[in-house]
Amino acid sequence: MKKILCIAVMSLFGGASANAQLSQGTYMVGGNVANMDFTNGFNASITPQVGYFFRDRVAAGAQLGLNIRPKGTSDTQTNWTLGLFSRYYFGENEIDNLLSNGRFFAQGDLGFGGNNPSTGDSTNGVDLGIGAGYSYFITPTVGLEGLLRVGGKVGGGNTNSQTDVTLNLGFQIYLPSKTVVK
Repeated sequence: MKKILCIAVMSLFGGASANAQLSQGTYMVGGNVANMDFTNGFNASITPQVGYFFRDRVAAGAQLGLNIRPKGTSDTQTNWTLGLFSRYYFGENEIDNLLSNGRFFAQGDLGFGGNNPSTGDSTNGVDLGIGAGYSYFITPTVGLEGLLRVGGKVGGGNTNSQTDVTLNLGFQIYLPSKTVVK
């Protein structure tokens, strides 16, 4: 029994390779499930993402984010985003990866969003962000991620702009097309 358990754990965590899932033609589905907002604290949010690798290690796609959280007994904060993102995964020769089962990446995003409390100042408009992250592949098709992102909203509302620094945690599932499967 111990041998079977050991083999299962080794195949799950040790057998992942960070090459095939980042190939042209692969789809990625996932997103962030929690973030640490350095101005407002930890909160659970859902930001699903769908992307496509149009070149090896380069993906682009769409994302949607929604976070509603109470800020006391009578105040609620609603944050939303709708936009596009792009990612570049660094190769083995470009940056020294900490673990052989992962890749560092850079992400940029652009879209529309808003920070709307039930009382107080709100901002709605263009949502911009840039960040750096790391994806650890627990299997050849599933990656756990961390992303440090600097983002902001510029536009209308009671305030013209708002800036946040967040640490996002999430996952991605990589779905290779028939031409990528090796």
